[in-house]
Amino acid sequence: MLLRYSLRNILLIIMAALILSACAAKTTKKIETQTTQITGDTYTGDETVKYLATGVPDRVFFATNKSVLTTASRDTLRKQAAWLRENKSINVTVEGHADERGTREYNLALGERRANAAKDYLMTYGISGNRISTISYGKERPVNSGSGPLAWSQNRRSVTVKAN
Repeated sequence: MLLRYSLRNILLIIMAALILSACAAKTTKKIETQTTQITGDTYTGDETVKYLATGVPDRVFFATNKSVLTTASRDTLRKQAAWLRENKSINVTVEGHADERGTREYNLALGERRANAAKDYLMTYGISGNRISTISYGKERPVNSGSGPLAWSQNRRSVTVKAN
């Protein structure tokens, strides 16, 4: 009789362990999918990127609370500058954006610093400051309305658009 209870308990423990391990594997896979588009805390994917022109991405991404351009951001801005040098009649606006965290005032100032960082970099590649205006939207215009690391990294950006 005692042997029957022990055997039943062992089988129950094994089944519970199998069920829990199956759940854990599913969660881990979901987390891996999300982090493949984030390097450090900067978005590296392209699902939110549009194009200023064929082959010229319109946006660059920033780390949390930073307005320093990443290597990928500088590469994108060099492409934008080359395109702007070829299209001298086009003026642009650089929009600065932030994620949802922080106060409205803080994020407006951060968005402004990001827009100015992009503008300054374009100017170092020969684009006249008269052709580039800046505006900050802070956290008011998210590209991803979610609340988590992926959404935040997609919203920390500057976007170069053709001026009206």
